[in-house]
Amino acid sequence: MANKKHGGNVTAIVRKIAEPLAEELGLRIWDVRFVKEGAEHYLRIFIDKDEGVSIDDCVDMTHAIDGPLDEADPISVSYTLEVSSPGAERPLTRDEHFEQFLGAPVMVKLIRPLDGQREWKGTLEDYDNGNITLKTEEKSFVFNKKEASYVKLDDFDSYAG
Repeated sequence: MANKKHGGNVTAIVRKIAEPLAEELGLRIWDVRFVKEGAEHYLRIFIDKDEGVSIDDCVDMTHAIDGPLDEADPISVSYTLEVSSPGAERPLTRDEHFEQFLGAPVMVKLIRPLDGQREWKGTLEDYDNGNITLKTEEKSFVFNKKEASYVKLDDFDSYAG
């Protein structure tokens, strides 16, 4: 078991397994995370679809991926599998997330303050190669996504994406 992959490699392997299964179910993989919380490990698969995710979608995806995950065996430790929706205030982490939600209201928390402020709300005006343009009521400014603790949708119900 010494050759097992951890962290980012695990998520890439799981995403590769999950994407075709999700597609067969009419779903998209929003994100995959493998995290340790306390003594427990969690494999979290976030699914999405245009009409919104139901509990049945989560159950169907769990059933679909359970066998292939056991067969591939990419994780060397005991873990809990969780399949869920990314939620209304979903984090934007991948390039395709930012591109999908151009024009949407977002919340941003910067690692270091800008103009004395770390938390901002505005409209995702542009995204180019990791550079995010946020338009607030007062101004527009550009920062790299590496400078943010998070960027997430603000009030998903008001934006139909």
